[in-house]
Amino acid sequence: MPNAIYYTRAEYIETDTGNKVSRRATIAGPQNIILGGKTIISSGAIIRGDLRRTGPGHAVVISLGRYCLIGEGCVMRPPYKTYRGNFNYYPMKIGDHVHIGANTIVEAATIGNHVEIGKNCVIGKFTIIKDCAKIADNTVIPPNTVVPALAFFAGSPGCFVEDLPESTQEMVESQTKQYYTRFQPLPAER
Repeated sequence: MPNAIYYTRAEYIETDTGNKVSRRATIAGPQNIILGGKTIISSGAIIRGDLRRTGPGHAVVISLGRYCLIGEGCVMRPPYKTYRGNFNYYPMKIGDHVHIGANTIVEAATIGNHVEIGKNCVIGKFTIIKDCAKIADNTVIPPNTVVPALAFFAGSPGCFVEDLPESTQEMVESQTKQYYTRFQPLPAER
């Protein structure tokens, strides 16, 4: 396969829905993490589905859509706040075709569909990233920021740089599907 991205079959677990999860990733509280299918979770990624609301409430759910790519060393944990003396975690919802670069920390409330987040970013608590947005490498998005649809954000703190073209949705969808197709076990292992 041209431009294949090879991995060792022993390192990744493949689910019935085509998710590929590195054995070197930390999936805490897997019963509270929903993967939509054809999602890749890279080596060293940490997804915290084990964080609970205080009191008798249920654990908080982290849901990822289809064709998501969680880069190496990413940390994803639900946003939290203290309200009337109670410390609470809140759900995190991530749409389809979302690419999160290596070593990025995500505490967003919502990330829409067709979103690209670069490497070494910090996505602050309760951030909402709308559909087809792009976050440049090394960007820090402050807590409670709303990133509009089709917006390109960069910097520290992250701020609006420019509007993205209407074709962003198709381009991102094509990129995430191609990446998933290219992500193959080493041929010698078949």
